[in-house]
Amino acid sequence: MSPLFSVQDVRFSYGDCVAVDGLSVQFSPGLFYGIIGPNGCGKSTFIDLLIGHLKPSAGAIQYRQKALFDYTKTEIAREMALVPQNFYINFPFSAGEVVMMGRYPHMRRFARPSEKDVRIVSEVMGLTDTAAFTNRPVTQLSGGERQRVIFARALAQKAPTMLLDEATSNLDIHHAFLVMSTAARAVQKDRRTVIAVLQDINMAAAYCDRLMVMNRGRVAAFGTAAEVLTPGMLREEFRIDAKVYVEPSLDRAQVVCR
Repeated sequence: MSPLFSVQDVRFSYGDCVAVDGLSVQFSPGLFYGIIGPNGCGKSTFIDLLIGHLKPSAGAIQYRQKALFDYTKTEIAREMALVPQNFYINFPFSAGEVVMMGRYPHMRRFARPSEKDVRIVSEVMGLTDTAAFTNRPVTQLSGGERQRVIFARALAQKAPTMLLDEATSNLDIHHAFLVMSTAARAVQKDRRTVIAVLQDINMAAAYCDRLMVMNRGRVAAFGTAAEVLTPGMLREEFRIDAKVYVEPSLDRAQVVCR
């Protein structure tokens, strides 16, 4: 099977600060990938590189065996949906209007939403528990509510690849699991690919097919949770002493800090 993403020796710096340092990795289609690592290790920068918001200073990124920057912005929008770490909007669009923005890549210029577009928006707002504030301005929503609206927008985009940059960071535990389980269903049912930056190691292990550990802008480990989450790796990359065990109800590795 051809890789979905092929990243080869990619490097990116903010001035003199190296954020991604010669990183190489491949992602296959139809899997849920989790990217974990300590703060400042380059995770969010890497997501911005994958979607083309940032351009590498060295190396190459291919998507579906084609150079990433050979795609037009519209083509990228039809292929990839992003839930960014931070989303700011000052204009009081309603939550429903923001979710409908996810349909724009599929609409003709100046066209009104079709019945299909309206149906998709209604469905994803139901899935994400955001239907109750369809008509509320996003400027009046809490951080967690706004984050769920942006996740709903990404679902409405119906892109085969979803990039989630700490999409659960502002959510209560119920809605965090709702977002993760919804993303997992998109992988299992629709064969989408999800690449998610996560801070919660146990949540990443519970939902993700593969984990990529980043540190100092490089790949420190890559594989299944059982392969990646070892006491030695956690000590080396996260500076914690931890016990790793298999949770029977999940049949996945989980971590307990000592």
